[in-house]
Amino acid sequence: MSIVKVLITAIMAIVVGVSCDNDDKSDVKPTISEGTDPNFKIVANNEGVLSPFTKKVDVFGVKIFAVPTVDDAKLLHAANVMAQYLDNNEDGKADNPKVLKKLLEQKSALVMWKKESDLNMNPPRDMGIQDLGNDETHPSFVTNGMKGKFDAALEEVLHLITHHGYSMVYPEVFGEKPGSKIALAMDLARGGMFQKIPSSYPKNAWYTYDDKTCNYSCQVTEYFYWALTSLLGAQKNRSSEIGHEWKLNTKEKVQNGDVTVFNLLNNSEYKLPTVLPDGTYRR
Repeated sequence: MSIVKVLITAIMAIVVGVSCDNDDKSDVKPTISEGTDPNFKIVANNEGVLSPFTKKVDVFGVKIFAVPTVDDAKLLHAANVMAQYLDNNEDGKADNPKVLKKLLEQKSALVMWKKESDLNMNPPRDMGIQDLGNDETHPSFVTNGMKGKFDAALEEVLHLITHHGYSMVYPEVFGEKPGSKIALAMDLARGGMFQKIPSSYPKNAWYTYDDKTCNYSCQVTEYFYWALTSLLGAQKNRSSEIGHEWKLNTKEKVQNGDVTVFNLLNNSEYKLPTVLPDGTYRR
């Protein structure tokens, strides 16, 4: 190699920030794009946990971690959905400070993955984790009038907030255990009190979730999600898709068919969302 070529090679290595030794890349750090959202920025995960999830967004102190292959736009969309659930009137403050405080105490975090193998992780035991897949996140679902593929961010973000927030702040009301107010409402919706998924539900049941891996606590989490998102309008076009699990897919159906949960979720004391997040927080 000529001296000129050597000099060019050295200069190029400096410019692009890599070593001339292609076998040693240990000091190369991935570039993190901040994204273009006006409210949230993507930054590097420097928390010392969940290291494969290299990027993160902070929402009122609650972290959303993502692997490098998660689309930045979908990561930022999840952040906006979380912000709208927590600050539904979009005044810049969490509507229910007690719930936010509990989420932070629980070190609650959303982890976004691209491949299921990304979930082969060992999070600290004191972290409250909920996952969301890149390919199940569809930011345009709500803005397109609840048409097209459902946006799983509406479900998984809410699960994080209710499971690690509401159920712990209000255990007698939203506790994921037999005897809480929402659990009693769920027992009515299922046509009985079932600790495990029954072989079949009574004919008059309108909540018939049949995932055998979902225990009683999980059933309450799912019931909370179905009822609240139906009140907010997210399920209005999905009757044929979700009818085998949940039949009251509109606000009117919940109001007429499940009075107990309708009154519970509309109680202003708990400051639950009244507007469906669309991923455009404070815009």
